[in-house]
Amino acid sequence: MDLFFLDPDEIPLPPEEVRIRELNAEPWPDGQRVRISLEVDPFQKRPSIDIMITNPAGKPVAVASIIESMTKKMEITMHLRGMPGAGQYQVRAELYYQQKIEAGDTQTSPPIITQIDLAETIFMIETQNPEAD
Repeated sequence: MDLFFLDPDEIPLPPEEVRIRELNAEPWPDGQRVRISLEVDPFQKRPSIDIMITNPAGKPVAVASIIESMTKKMEITMHLRGMPGAGQYQVRAELYYQQKIEAGDTQTSPPIITQIDLAETIFMIETQNPEAD
């Protein structure tokens, strides 16, 4: 697989060395959506990332999976379930690789998933404004 990155000085890393460089969360003014920005090290093999947002009570209110990303910089908008209230929310991103099952293995065997890195950040929702865009 050929991978092309903008900075020729950055050497793509093998899976076990890839890390999350940056994780940011920015809530939209409506308090219902959050922009997630994520950057990982340059990679030789495309990583997958699971993202979960939990509310102030620790309950999951949004989840997303990025499967075998083709770029090292990602930006997504996540929609918060229910009626999110004011408070401190947590974002957790887990970078992992999924090992394919060998041809001789049974098809009922689950793939092997290896977690490589974990990053967390927080953001605040001050007040709800359902009219804002």
